[in-house]
Amino acid sequence: MSLLRRMGAFLMVLGLAVPGVAAQPAKAPVAGTTLSIDALYQPQSIIGTPPEGYSWAADGSRVLFLWNDEGRRFRDIWVHAVAGGTTSRLTRAADSAGDAEAIGIAEVVDLGGGRLAYVLAGGLYLRGSDGTVTRIEPGLPSVRQLALSPDGRTLAFVSDMPGIDGGTARGGVLHVRDAGATAATAARRLAGGDDARVYVKDFQWAHDGRTIAFDEADDRLMPERDIFYYADGKLQNNRVARAFPGDETTRDRIGTVDLASGAVRFHAPADPRDLVWNYGLSRDGRRLFINASDLEAKTHRITVHDVASGERQPFYSWHDPLHVRPDWQVEWAPGDDGLIILTDRDGYFQLHHQKTANSRPRRLTDGRWEVASFTVDADHGQIYFLSNAAHLAERQIYRVPAGGGAVTRVSPATPGTHVPVYAPQFGHAASFFSNDSTPPELVLVDLARGGPAVAVTRSPRPEFQAQRWADVRYMTFPSHVDGTPLVARVSLPANYDPAKRYPLIVGSVYSDVVRNQWGGRRAHPTWGLDQYLVGQGYILLNVNVRGSWGQGRVQREGQHHSYGETDINDLESGVRHLVAKGYVDPKRVGIWGSSYGGLMTLMSLAKKPGVYAAGIAGAPASNVWHAYPSEMWIMGPPTGADMPGRYAAQSPLYQSRAIVDPLMIIHGTRDPVVLYSDTAAFSQRLIAGEQPFELVTLPGGNHAWASDNLAQTRFAFKKMTAFFDSHLKPEPKP
Repeated sequence: MSLLRRMGAFLMVLGLAVPGVAAQPAKAPVAGTTLSIDALYQPQSIIGTPPEGYSWAADGSRVLFLWNDEGRRFRDIWVHAVAGGTTSRLTRAADSAGDAEAIGIAEVVDLGGGRLAYVLAGGLYLRGSDGTVTRIEPGLPSVRQLALSPDGRTLAFVSDMPGIDGGTARGGVLHVRDAGATAATAARRLAGGDDARVYVKDFQWAHDGRTIAFDEADDRLMPERDIFYYADGKLQNNRVARAFPGDETTRDRIGTVDLASGAVRFHAPADPRDLVWNYGLSRDGRRLFINASDLEAKTHRITVHDVASGERQPFYSWHDPLHVRPDWQVEWAPGDDGLIILTDRDGYFQLHHQKTANSRPRRLTDGRWEVASFTVDADHGQIYFLSNAAHLAERQIYRVPAGGGAVTRVSPATPGTHVPVYAPQFGHAASFFSNDSTPPELVLVDLARGGPAVAVTRSPRPEFQAQRWADVRYMTFPSHVDGTPLVARVSLPANYDPAKRYPLIVGSVYSDVVRNQWGGRRAHPTWGLDQYLVGQGYILLNVNVRGSWGQGRVQREGQHHSYGETDINDLESGVRHLVAKGYVDPKRVGIWGSSYGGLMTLMSLAKKPGVYAAGIAGAPASNVWHAYPSEMWIMGPPTGADMPGRYAAQSPLYQSRAIVDPLMIIHGTRDPVVLYSDTAAFSQRLIAGEQPFELVTLPGGNHAWASDNLAQTRFAFKKMTAFFDSHLKPEPKP
């Protein structure tokens, strides 16, 4: 069967359109996922390489993206023409790449006229209309965040400044260069670079292309900490700016720079310690909003600033002492007629329109579902947004008039998760699409006419269809503690037998894990581990624990001051439900998670002995005194009459003596997020209590220990599967 016809047969099952391709009969796949960990995690991935880095041409006629059609990690630039429906590869950097672990081209932007700029290994390159490639700005390392001005004349980007010792600083410097320039060196510095601890985080163009607004982060008050570790046979140091709860943290202020004069004016949030969530220039360029909150995310406040004078005006404020999720977003309404505000002040994250300062926002959307993010189409007076209105686990594209009115679903009926990038005129959206049976693909959504999405890529290898992957289902059940409705994602073996009771693995546990997308969680490469475990006869359970997005503010606030309490009760409720329904053998239940998921794993073993027959904690946050300050959203500040008891109650370190069930800990020694020294302290307590456990140390491993390199991924996942098999897999004796 030709590649085109194989692509058509696969995608028609998903409800995606492939012009000119007839459906083909598929061979019956084998019963159950039969691949090993080594076979699932290969340099040439069976699920393919996810297409990323979407960039539209100014006229919306074509979209550039980064992809590898052979399933290798290295990405080249591809282009899809909307009108003709053709897809082609524009660069061949992968052909000469020697590093199988390299990610390849990281960003691309369409400069018009067949020209494009892209980033490869931190360097900036220009590809001419004739295909000639030139390295430009060779003196600027670690280039990123390419953005073309709305008028197409100027390319802006951020780079790191050279360090004194020949290395690179962590700070970002904002540059611009003439988009039509062909000279190797033509960039002009606009902001940043005087001190590596004061840097440009991100930026955005004004609508007229004459001004850039940028977020300048200042780490000078933040403590720096040494993370010593051994790797490659010697002592090494990963020195990082790292705050603990109560420490000074990054301070943000928003700058505006006039391109013609180079003049910069800074605008601070209402409190200089506030966290800035987003910011934006009005369409006429005269005003700037700053969307911010206090460190604990309890007071949401928006200020509007006069760009010319710097005068600041309070625009919006809302306070909730139990609030735990700062998923707020703000944008200018069409015609600069006030602000569109995404807030859960009325119970669920919904869109509101506030025209004037301190007036009451008017709700534009409503329901017992939530809006994840939105984009304003100012020219047509529409707002496009992502929502779980169809189902908690989904992210579909919807549209609502900016003035209020009926909500219209724009994405096709196929269940799953969309991550769209809209064309400049909003005729189409290039969407990163996935669901429980579909690895990520680039699909084209027609925003005006609707209809099935058009598949642009076909990423999985041919052997992908020869496997029967997990049977994923969604279940709703009440909390066994307070009756709160909970939702879970359950992965069953492809040949599931209702007459059997299966071993269960709860995990990987975390918040926001109930998603209809390949692998459940995009942030971690555990899709293959999950499929392997299901193929070996395990059931997998993920629960939308309290504190997660999607079920309203009241449900989230149940997690306030409750790490290792309400969340692990929700996990136990899922176990009880599957046991009561006859899916699971209650004597063969395991649990695992990493980071916050490691905290929940340790707390579950400590507080619920006998519920779990084994647990694996990866990079476990065992001591919340060493968490990031942002964790104060849930656990509160390290002050008050209930301290230190409140932090101790949320830290597994102080519950370690209660652990009696088998435990494995996996941790990388270089981790700056959860310190390996915390795992050493936790291990010391277990040893003092003569409590047996297994410790898997990954020398030089980072916080995302499952993603560092292929060899480490395979090693860690094999250790995990062997551990679970030894404690959960044997059939119970009669």
